[in-house]
Amino acid sequence: MLRELGERLARQRIDAGLSQAALAEQAGVAKRTVERMEAGHGSELATLIRVLRILRLVDGLDTLVPELPPSPVAQLKRRDKPRRRVARRSSTSAKPWNWRE
Repeated sequence: MLRELGERLARQRIDAGLSQAALAEQAGVAKRTVERMEAGHGSELATLIRVLRILRLVDGLDTLVPELPPSPVAQLKRRDKPRRRVARRSSTSAKPWNWRE
């Protein structure tokens, strides 16, 4: 998987018209780091994100690890807020009900 990811990063870099040195400089990493990533060697997640930002691929992380909806327990906790009672009007002070209204 790392090798495939590295090959894809290399193709994206080339398509963007960047050399390894230019990508490394813009991402704030060493050229050797970019070389190792493209060769399929591991790197830190923060380094990968830096490189993806320069290649304008960071938005793709949403599809890689999508945000999940709130869990049922979280939804219940949100919903179980204390209810406030609505004051009812007294029947003596209320105007009598009429069909014509």
